[in-house]
Amino acid sequence: MQAFLALLATLTAAGLSPQHVRIPAPGGATLDAALVRPTEPTQSPAVVALHGCSGPYAARDGAWAAELARKGHVVLLPDSFGSRGLGAQCRVKERTVRPDPQRRTDAIAAAAWLTAQPGTPSGGVVLLGWSNGGQTALATARQADDLPPGLFARFVAFYPGCASTNRDATWQPSAKMLILVGESDDWTPAGPCYRLTEKFPDLLTLITYPGAYHDFDAPDRPVRVLTGLSTTRDGTAHAGTDPAARADAFARVPPFVAGR
Repeated sequence: MQAFLALLATLTAAGLSPQHVRIPAPGGATLDAALVRPTEPTQSPAVVALHGCSGPYAARDGAWAAELARKGHVVLLPDSFGSRGLGAQCRVKERTVRPDPQRRTDAIAAAAWLTAQPGTPSGGVVLLGWSNGGQTALATARQADDLPPGLFARFVAFYPGCASTNRDATWQPSAKMLILVGESDDWTPAGPCYRLTEKFPDLLTLITYPGAYHDFDAPDRPVRVLTGLSTTRDGTAHAGTDPAARADAFARVPPFVAGR
C-alpha cells in the first residue's frame, strides 16, 4: 500500500486530482486503483496502466499517467500487489500473483469497470504495462473466450518478458500492440520479442533502443545493477534511464494510444 500511496502523492504533485477507487476482481479480490481524469477535454480511448514487479513505481507510472491525462485520456492504475497485502515481487521466487491468470483477470476487471464509469469515452480501452505489467499486457491480449469483444482497443508493453508468450503456440493477439524494449536489457531481453513480432507483423510493432536497459523510461534514474532478482539467471540486471529512449517513447506512445 505504501507504493500506491506514493503514486497518489506523485499524481497530486503533478497538478492532477487522483481518486482512490476500489474495483471488484474475480477470486474475491478488491483492487485499489488510482483514477486520473484528464486536464484537457476527454479524448478516446481510456487507459488502464499496469505496474511492474515492484508494484506501483510512482515516478515512472505517475509521469506516464500525467502525460496521458494532459492529452485528454482517462487513466486508471490498479495495484495488483498491494491490494492483496503483497509488497514488491521482483525478488520473490514463488509468486502467488502472476501475469497469467491473476493479473490478466485484474486487467479485464479494471477495464470493464472503467468503461462503465460516467465520462469514460466509448471505443474500448488501451492496456499499457511495464515489465511484469507489460507481460500482463501480452497475457491479456491473448484471444480467448473470457476476453469481452471490443474491451481493449490496443495494447502497449514496455520491456515485457516475451519468452513465455513465445513458447505458447496457441497465443494470438486480439488487437494491435506496441512493444518497446532496450536492446541492452538483461532482465527481459529483446530477442524473444523480435521472434514474437515476426509471427504477427500486422498486429505487433517492436521498437528497440540501442544501449538502453530496463526502466529506460523512468525519469532521472541513473543506471544501476539490481541484485537478488528471481527471474534472471544470476539474480542481477541493469535498470535505469536512457534519456534518448525515454524521449522517443514519450513522442511515440501517445499517438499510438490515440489510434493515430
